[in-house]
Amino acid sequence: MRRDQFELHGGTVIAYGHWGRPVLVFPAEQGRAWDFESNGMIDAVRQLLDAGRVKLYCVDANDSASWSNRSAPMEQRALAHGGYESWVLDHVVPLIHADCGGPREITAVGASMGAFHAVLFALRRSDLFPLAIGMSGNYDPSAWHGWGERGDAAYFANPFDFVPNLHGEHLDWLRGRLSVLLVVGQGQWEDTTGALDSTRRLAGLLGDKGLRCELDVWGHDVPHDWPSWRAQLAHHLPRFC
Repeated sequence: MRRDQFELHGGTVIAYGHWGRPVLVFPAEQGRAWDFESNGMIDAVRQLLDAGRVKLYCVDANDSASWSNRSAPMEQRALAHGGYESWVLDHVVPLIHADCGGPREITAVGASMGAFHAVLFALRRSDLFPLAIGMSGNYDPSAWHGWGERGDAAYFANPFDFVPNLHGEHLDWLRGRLSVLLVVGQGQWEDTTGALDSTRRLAGLLGDKGLRCELDVWGHDVPHDWPSWRAQLAHHLPRFC
């Protein structure tokens, strides 16, 4: 299996595979680009990679400067997230397009806080990311020890804030463009992290807006942990490549 590593303006991108549908992978909270490989996620979909059906682009997180920085108010955290978003859009996306021989639709995937990133990028930039797969995500940043005033940056970084107000031509466009798959277990830590409740709430919110959203709730023996995400990715990713 081909593996290429790139250093882009202070962040790392690792590409796995030689061809196939491009998938941008966001790590769990404060994770690094190699976390998917070190936690068995690459091996879980190796057949797809070897067959040229999918190519994964795993990136670093920047959560320590944004959502994980509990000393900062929510608006400051959201502004820091904006810098990470710019890095992805200005550097990572062009790298993926160049590597694929031209612009292509990119699937966004992530687990835990990576699921939040994947879904948020798809909601905000469905022109680039028309499909998002979120596993065990909590999609409400205000629940992450949030404090302080919240302005535009925090508003547009929180699906529970801006999705209810989607309307008009943009909403119609999203209905024809965007697909979201939300996967979550009911086992250990899925409740204490807020992932189970948040996933169900977001699925309902997207459904109320007529947006394509599939909710897949796994059993009480499925915890908020890498073995669950390996099984979930191996189960779902072949459907989309």
